[in-house]
Amino acid sequence: MQRPNIIYIVCDDLGYADLGCYGAREAQFGPVSPHIDRLAASGMKFTQGYANSPVCSPTRFALMTMRYQYRLRGALDEPISSRSKGNTALGLPPEVPTLPSLLRDAGYNTALIGKWHLGYPPTFGPQRSGYGEFFGIMAGGVDYFTHCSPNGSHDLYLGEDEHMEVGYLTDIFSRRSVDYIHRMASDTKAGKPFFLSLHYTAPHWPWETRDDAHIAPEVAKNLFHLDGGNIHSYRKMIHHMDEGIGWVMDALREHGLEENTLVVFTSDNGGERFSDNWPLVGGKMDLTEGGIRVPWIAHWPALIPAGTTSPQHCMTMDWSATLLDMGGGRAHPDYPLDGVSLQGVLRDPSATFERPLYWRMNHRQQRALRVGDWKYLKVDEHEYLFNIPADERERANRAAREPERLVQMRDAWLAWDQTVLPIPADAGISLGYSSKDFPQR
Repeated sequence: MQRPNIIYIVCDDLGYADLGCYGAREAQFGPVSPHIDRLAASGMKFTQGYANSPVCSPTRFALMTMRYQYRLRGALDEPISSRSKGNTALGLPPEVPTLPSLLRDAGYNTALIGKWHLGYPPTFGPQRSGYGEFFGIMAGGVDYFTHCSPNGSHDLYLGEDEHMEVGYLTDIFSRRSVDYIHRMASDTKAGKPFFLSLHYTAPHWPWETRDDAHIAPEVAKNLFHLDGGNIHSYRKMIHHMDEGIGWVMDALREHGLEENTLVVFTSDNGGERFSDNWPLVGGKMDLTEGGIRVPWIAHWPALIPAGTTSPQHCMTMDWSATLLDMGGGRAHPDYPLDGVSLQGVLRDPSATFERPLYWRMNHRQQRALRVGDWKYLKVDEHEYLFNIPADERERANRAAREPERLVQMRDAWLAWDQTVLPIPADAGISLGYSSKDFPQR
């Protein structure tokens, strides 16, 4: 089979149930995500898929390297802060092989449009880690109109050059992606496919829709936007992103490329303030299900059976390993992958396999391990054991009832933890808000 074009769409802080295809109710304006829902209806949807972390930059390290993020110092900050500009330790080292660098070596054109959040030039940057083109932001979040980061500096780049452009950031990323498809169409028809990372900031704070340019000056004083936003503006932000994904799919159809383009959609972690994670509990920064279980949708008409659903356990780095596999790339022998290819599942959703998944957070000294139906969880000094299919809300702690299973899973987690870097004393935790800003569960 001809190697596919690949579009890896990653949104930011999306809740598990924020999309119609994952149970979202209609908004005041109608369906929230009709184009993404259409991808799911004509592709494969995963119900037990996870992010590598409940916070953004650590997940992105895993996405790029296809390895547990805990193998690199930069990923031990939760997350990398815009205050780290100029820091030579907090970022993705250019010498580490990445999904884009390995696909580039396999003959792909590569581009990142959107959010990087893996360290700042001159030490780090997308084009130092395998992307032939970059247009987007270096920081973790920016204002959608001024394109300024939380430290107040302008943060929109073309390559490594600062770029000024007027417009709503979500739409800018969507239109740039459409332009990239137009420019790559002749190459892909000549046998050189493309890999496009389309990494939106939506629906990450600040809570600005296309119609909210007037609030940008006020939001600039605190991009966390703690005194604003609501579920209506939040869902509209998702809808704007969904419209842009529709434009991208239209561009593929215009050039006859949809049939052999693999489109993967997900979020970097679970939802935040205005998200809907039903039936899960928790959100961003939590290793409860609401912080790490996210939508995963794969669409490739040439290979993936339409209208299918998979219960396969998987996480971000597995999907990146899958894209490398589908693109004919190979891992570097000095950097063996932790990610596992899901190619067999994409061909046949019934072809599931056991996939243990490990997590760790400095924040609240959290630990988690998912194996089969069971999940071991530690938050602060408390340990829990949950049967996830029976109790997705993680309310029925089985630790006292099944002490042997608890010990077994704890020991497995401790053994795994010895294989990755220890958390250094200077690792940062950036919450941005707390219970003083609004009540927590």
